[in-house]
Amino acid sequence: MEASGRERAARGERPMVDVAIIGAGLSGLTSGRQLRSASIESFVILEARDRVGGRTVNHDLGNGVVSEGGGQWIGPTQTEIYALAEELGVETFDSYRAGETVYFIGDQTFKQDDGDGSIIADSPLVEEINAMAREVPSAAPWSAPRAAEWDALSVADWLATKSPSEEEQVNFFLSATLTYGAPPDQLGLLHYLTLVSSFDCDLKQLESMKDGAQEKRLVGGSWILCAKMAEDLQDKIRLSSPVRKIVGWDRELVEVHTAAGVTLARQVIFSASQAIAGNITFEPPLPRERAAMHAAWPVNARMRKATHVYARPFWRPAGFSGLVLDIGGALLWSADNSPPDASVGVLTCFVRQGALTADPDEAAHALARVYARAFGAEALDFTEYREIDWGSVDEWTRSCVSPYPPGFLTRWGAASREPMGRVQWSGTDMADLHPSSMDGAIRAGRKAARLVVEALSRT
Repeated sequence: MEASGRERAARGERPMVDVAIIGAGLSGLTSGRQLRSASIESFVILEARDRVGGRTVNHDLGNGVVSEGGGQWIGPTQTEIYALAEELGVETFDSYRAGETVYFIGDQTFKQDDGDGSIIADSPLVEEINAMAREVPSAAPWSAPRAAEWDALSVADWLATKSPSEEEQVNFFLSATLTYGAPPDQLGLLHYLTLVSSFDCDLKQLESMKDGAQEKRLVGGSWILCAKMAEDLQDKIRLSSPVRKIVGWDRELVEVHTAAGVTLARQVIFSASQAIAGNITFEPPLPRERAAMHAAWPVNARMRKATHVYARPFWRPAGFSGLVLDIGGALLWSADNSPPDASVGVLTCFVRQGALTADPDEAAHALARVYARAFGAEALDFTEYREIDWGSVDEWTRSCVSPYPPGFLTRWGAASREPMGRVQWSGTDMADLHPSSMDGAIRAGRKAARLVVEALSRT
């Protein structure tokens, strides 16, 4: 008869831990940090990539200057990431927004100094969205009184019933595409309202720099949070260890299989994207509906983020904020991403999916021409170019965020939070507040750690 997992562990054939954490992004590292603070030292963090950080990563531009290639901005209601930064000794600074924003609409150019760095203008439709968001609890949007009605619609479906102006259509397109990673026709209305609800039910706050979600940046770049947590947890982290199979998730000990071997765990925190769960073999198979959810998990937010580096932020003395919106063009939105001391000039932008060649050199010059149109010929003289396409950067990401389509939340939202045997699902999409954000990842990581500590205490 085959020996049990516990017997094998006792003979030293397989390492055994109280908790195996899958994923060393913000969420997984936060869980590890929480376990350690709860005096639990029997855990391991398994990371598929050869680095920590998940969807946060820094471009090293030399001389201590970095530019963020993934998530980077934080806002006033995101208290968990502020608290973590303070714990780790990481300071914040204001996103640069002084000066004019440049808008391109076809051959026309418009310049406006709105003062708050917002892509949303006040309108009756914005007020209506805010009122609807007040009926949607961020932690359980599927329980909203009109959840079924709103989840049956895309944002575009809802807009079509409102006769929006051209400006309002542009505003909602940019809001959906930049914040949620999908255009209005692919984004469920209920999901849209959920994120608005997280920001005090104020869409303009969600889409603004001043007093909004893009208000601050982290000194040293957002990845520094993961780097500092990893320093404290380095004895627990196993890089280049993709999980390929999870056996016995419904039993006392779970076998977590990687290429480096098998780890036995009493509890598992799955902090990677739910889309990745579809690439992992579960024995016994997951319930049919859970497996269907993993297969349907949205991975269409293939956001491409590009960075141009200049000798100086030349647009500032010319009276420009660095914000450019090319309506209908390849450049969706740009921002000044220079370091706090402005020792070099950095512009970062998001690229409309499929609008530019995949060749980085050609893309760099095409985007520089847009900047030159906005700020002058000096924009053509960039010294360095970096980019990350989050839809193809590696097999472990696939999408920068998870834009739920119509019908997704009411079908699978509640079920996605339910543990499966010994597996606790985590990651930013599981957050009760600010899902899809770095703050949400930290919240979910703390909650998952708390739940497994409680489970361990019962067993």
